[in-house]
Amino acid sequence: MQEFPIAEGSVRGIWLLAAVMALASGTVTALFATSAVAARTARFEVSPEGLRLRGDLYGRLIPAAELRVDEARRVDLNATPGLIPRTGARGMTLPGYQAGWFRLKNGEKALFYVTDRSRAVCVPTTAGYSVVVSPADPEGFLEALRSAGRVSKVS
Repeated sequence: MQEFPIAEGSVRGIWLLAAVMALASGTVTALFATSAVAARTARFEVSPEGLRLRGDLYGRLIPAAELRVDEARRVDLNATPGLIPRTGARGMTLPGYQAGWFRLKNGEKALFYVTDRSRAVCVPTTAGYSVVVSPADPEGFLEALRSAGRVSKVS
């Protein structure tokens, strides 16, 4: 029996792949960490200016003129199948937290910041999507939206 070792070759490609994998792994870890923190610290600010979502990379200001406040409603996502997000969206789903852009089972597009599916609030917009959030006080959140909506219409 004769044994022959593999010919020495360039391993640059392997090291490049290893570096890319390490970078990608770090990026994914950072995204998960950011979302985990946001699940505990996200805030929804209601003002005459609009609705500001704060927490992670999906945060933004939705101008008051785009919010269809009269159609905003409290929802239980567990009992409203049409509002359940489908997979394959540009959002993050962790146990007990969903944030980002999702296509819903009813075909609609929605921006989610949800930790408690049983006490969510759905706010349609004129921009072709809905905002679905789960504030600690859903009724207070809805009242603040309606009050801010009345103020912005007067201004």
